[in-house]
Amino acid sequence: MAHGGQILVCVTGGIAAYKIAGLASTLTQAGLRVDVAMTAAAAKFVGPATFEALTGRKVYLDIWDHPTDAAQPRHIQLPSEADVILVAPATADALAKLVNGLADDLVSALLLAAPIKKLLMAPAMNEGMWVHPATQNNVRQLREWGVEMIGPESGWQACRTVGQGRMSEPDAIMAAVQRRLAGGTQ
Repeated sequence: MAHGGQILVCVTGGIAAYKIAGLASTLTQAGLRVDVAMTAAAAKFVGPATFEALTGRKVYLDIWDHPTDAAQPRHIQLPSEADVILVAPATADALAKLVNGLADDLVSALLLAAPIKKLLMAPAMNEGMWVHPATQNNVRQLREWGVEMIGPESGWQACRTVGQGRMSEPDAIMAAVQRRLAGGTQ
């Protein structure tokens, strides 16, 4: 992977968030500048201090958290500076918000402000949520717009069942990020 790229990792509120901490570390070790934005729900699963320690950078949680001398608000600045924007885990809520243009927190606002061509999303949710027609419609719409989906896979889920909806493993997500940084797509 080329050194010096910038990636914005948007962590939403699913148990798979714990896997993204290791991925953020791997991305940082690969020479990327890794900024992390989290939803309040994501911070219930993995604390911001974990991501700050692993990336060496401030974690962004609040849409109102920007310096008064900043040229742009954070939800505009962060996506404009990033080469790739990774949403992982991408919950059903995150998918639905983007499709419907909702922007009630920092992550949803910056995703709405982000160029679609920069977006990679790694869905993660219970199988029932994944197969629901509303979620499938949202995924179909996002793909039509050009958002690249990474997974999900079938496997053991936090609800103690096996099914489709498990987030792809960090190595598969890393491969998609590397491909995107190298100028490729799916």
